[in-house]
Amino acid sequence: MRVILSLILTLFLAVPLPIAAQEANGADRAATGGAPTLEDIMARQRGETVDDANRRTRTGDPDSAAAMSEQLGTLGGASDPELWRALRFNSADISVSAGGDVAKVLVQDGGMAWYEFRKGPLAKYGGWLLLGTLAALVLFYLLRGKIKLDEEKTGRTVTRFQFIERFAHWLLAGSFILLGITGLLVKYGRDYIAPVLGNEFNATLLLWSKYIHNNVAWAFILGLIMIFFMWVWHNIPNRTDITWFAQAGGIVGKKHPPAKKFNAGQKIIFWSCILLGGSIAVSGVSMLFPFELPLFAKTFSVLNSMGIPGLLGMADFPTALAPQEEMAFASAWHAIVSFVLMAIIIAHIYIGSVGMEGAYDAMGTGEVDEAWAHQHHSIWLDEVKSAKGEAAPPSKSATPAE
Repeated sequence: MRVILSLILTLFLAVPLPIAAQEANGADRAATGGAPTLEDIMARQRGETVDDANRRTRTGDPDSAAAMSEQLGTLGGASDPELWRALRFNSADISVSAGGDVAKVLVQDGGMAWYEFRKGPLAKYGGWLLLGTLAALVLFYLLRGKIKLDEEKTGRTVTRFQFIERFAHWLLAGSFILLGITGLLVKYGRDYIAPVLGNEFNATLLLWSKYIHNNVAWAFILGLIMIFFMWVWHNIPNRTDITWFAQAGGIVGKKHPPAKKFNAGQKIIFWSCILLGGSIAVSGVSMLFPFELPLFAKTFSVLNSMGIPGLLGMADFPTALAPQEEMAFASAWHAIVSFVLMAIIIAHIYIGSVGMEGAYDAMGTGEVDEAWAHQHHSIWLDEVKSAKGEAAPPSKSATPAE
């Protein structure tokens, strides 16, 4: 009977949600000594903001505590509820013999928000982004087909990329593919691999995925640095990019916009790799070394000083973050940006392989036929010919490259 009455009472209190929220935020908790009320708990479960400032500061008063010899005596003037409250809000004076700052955080419930985001919106929208990109490319191929050369091959080749450039590209590409695969295994293994192949197989797979992910990351960073210094000057936007965009890169229609060594589409790929890849790399290193490289407390402080939260109609971002909270923010950001970059790279792989005739040769052997170079990078071909003292081919328009 007590259980039934409790359920009825709970349902009754849960119905007027706005009222409950107001009571939770403005309730007088003197009768509970500042402890959470039922309205507090229910409001928090609904994801509403609960005013806990009163409880954060109630950590005991040694001067008014009963003596230890008395029946209700407490250790140091803090009762058990007050002690747990201090632990809950990370305000207790904790000392540890080992483990550093991370070991001082005994109760940290922020991980639940990260967990819910990871298994909910991140898994759903990240997965749909990748699947949607693949579906769009398949549809595009069926409608447009492979972008072919308009002219016959000349049989004469020109060096598109030197060995060191191809090495840096494949170092970056290979490491990113490994990082992407192992990251997806870690993200979706529990949901799709464990039910089919078993928990033990999934655990072994994810353990090795972690080892590969954490170590191959350094190769990715090296490749990122190499391509930046080798190609940054070729990827500065210029007026030819406007023409390239105006003619849709030659993908739609038969016009072939002129381009230098990198066309506008490739510049988007380059800067996506540098900016998004750099952000992925920094957040990944932050997760490996959360004490040496905390990112988000400092970032949030800068954003608060710029008034960004106010412009978005939000409260100030938190700036006092435990190492676990730093890792949670870094993990969420790392995954979001990774999904976006994976979608971009899938499109890049398509154009550089089945999407365009002759595109793979540029990074395969480094040599491309002059007809291909003339169609896709006519300005660059003219510059190469001119540097060699050779006559440039008749000027025509040229399309998107790999």
